[in-house]
Amino acid sequence: MAKLSSLVLIFGLLTTLVLLTSYQAMSQEVEDESEFNYDEESEKGPQHWGDIKPNEWFLCKNGTMQSPIDLSNKTVKIVSNLGVLQINYNPSNATLKNRGHDIKLELIANTSSLQINGTRYILKQLHWHSPSEHTINGKRFDLELHLVHQTPSGKTAVIGVLYKTGLIPDPFLALLTKDLVAISNSTGAERAVGVVDPRLTNFNRIHYYRYMGSLTTPACTQNITWTVVKEVKSVTKEQIELLQVAVHDESNTNARPLQPLNNRLVQLNYFGPALGPTA
Repeated sequence: MAKLSSLVLIFGLLTTLVLLTSYQAMSQEVEDESEFNYDEESEKGPQHWGDIKPNEWFLCKNGTMQSPIDLSNKTVKIVSNLGVLQINYNPSNATLKNRGHDIKLELIANTSSLQINGTRYILKQLHWHSPSEHTINGKRFDLELHLVHQTPSGKTAVIGVLYKTGLIPDPFLALLTKDLVAISNSTGAERAVGVVDPRLTNFNRIHYYRYMGSLTTPACTQNITWTVVKEVKSVTKEQIELLQVAVHDESNTNARPLQPLNNRLVQLNYFGPALGPTA
């Protein structure tokens, strides 16, 4: 009896480990750029992602909590109780990688974190989409930075920062210029960039949108906590073009089309004068 109980316990632990590993794998973005693209006319384009791998990427087609979305004043609930974003960012060694569908900056050390409702998420990587994936009142911007955070159990929280083209360069991207040039023409290329400081992303921590959504790349995993900063920052045309070189389908875009809101709650943490027709 004791032996049977031990076997049951071991089996239970193994099952839990497998399920946890599977969940963590599903919560990861796809690294193989050849599996999908952003070309609307391609069989690997966004409208077909759910058909490419029906068992693994089914949420890309059938999910009801998908991202990105339009952040519209008509549907957003303005609140003031979410508080200032609880961010603790610190320097870390990092690796820059051309994933074909985007440029990813992977942090080596777990030195930076975001805390939401008592849960601590570690900043794992940053990557960029051009044009922006999220829109505000129907307006699409020129660039969107995603800061991807995870817990040890695989829960994910992403901060999105929007940019418009201007004369002022983004200081964080400016520090990576030499490294971006070095890997821009070679899919799969990686380059150690030394110590980077994510604090230099320097976004507004007070006014932001919050909703539950998904990854914007396959497997389109849901239950992702999204924070999209309301402030729109500046980036130069040259900086955007350098990032666009990485997109493998030569469409110079890596933004997933907008997804249905499906009656989800979207909150705007905001202190200030009443919002007009545009944000």
